[in-house]
Amino acid sequence: MKKLITITLALLCASAIVVQAQDAGATKKAKKELTPEQQTVMTEMLAKYDTDKNGKLDKTERSAMTKEDKEKMAKVGLGPKKKAMPTTDASTNAPAGNK
Repeated sequence: MKKLITITLALLCASAIVVQAQDAGATKKAKKELTPEQQTVMTEMLAKYDTDKNGKLDKTERSAMTKEDKEKMAKVGLGPKKKAMPTTDASTNAPAGNK
């Protein structure tokens, strides 16, 4: 009887792990496609600043960009990603929900 309970418990745990893994894969955001205007600007910036020719602008390549080019990228929505600021409870200056 103990073996049956142990096997049943193991199968339940394994199925829970599988279901959770499937849910995690389904919630990933699809990669946002660039608009034609964004593609044009990105192609220009890669041609101008991508020194290692890997198709991406790393920190050093982005730091070499002129202010005008950074503004041009920001105008079409290609700037650096902004991190969300955590909300705080004004009365205690603690994260919301922790009083």
